[in-house]
Amino acid sequence: MSDIDTPVKLQPREVVGKGLNNLRNHGEVPAVIHNHGQESLHVMGPEIELLKVYRAAGKHHPLNLEVGDTKFLALIKDAHFDPVKRKLQHIVFQAIKQDEKVEAEVPIRLEGEIPAEKVGLMILRQLDTVEIEALPKDLPDELVVNAEKLVELHDKITVEDLVIPAGVTVLTDAEHPIATVAESRAMAAEEEAEPEIVEGEEGAEGEAAEAAEAEGSEDAVAEKSDKS
Repeated sequence: MSDIDTPVKLQPREVVGKGLNNLRNHGEVPAVIHNHGQESLHVMGPEIELLKVYRAAGKHHPLNLEVGDTKFLALIKDAHFDPVKRKLQHIVFQAIKQDEKVEAEVPIRLEGEIPAEKVGLMILRQLDTVEIEALPKDLPDELVVNAEKLVELHDKITVEDLVIPAGVTVLTDAEHPIATVAESRAMAAEEEAEPEIVEGEEGAEGEAAEAAEAEGSEDAVAEKSDKS
């Protein structure tokens, strides 16, 4: 990650409430630093810079924050975006300590070729991140899982299959699926187009025909008897 460990310089913020929109219109993003049970610190920073930081660090990479002469080691705990314009609206930082374990949200990367995709099957991603606990120095930028076991329909990989570095504890349920092999839309549509054959249907039709034929024979015999 380029420049991710470079200190992020923030400015103290006095503006709150309705004044925040005016702040955003001038290219600044309001933020807050939660600091170990102490009073939260209201800050702000340039939108372009903070967006780059968020994209690079996510919610798992420790950041060095500087507010004037005060320095913090922190994680991004939350980031809010405008649902329409997708512009960064607000960031919440959590100050952390080097010697204390923290919880973080780490992305998952599928590693290797996926055999199921080569035969036209589809991979359903069911989990993109996992919750972990570790010391700040042990926080990984991603967790890797081998995708080569995704071969046939209904094959799946779960959190239990992740490669976990030393010093990291995964908090997400081990049985939670990460990815599952499913039919492609084309395959599903093709199956729906095929006529459904009900087992025993042909036999039932045969029995009905035989019954009708027998009934016809009985009528013919009765008619012959009447004429006699």
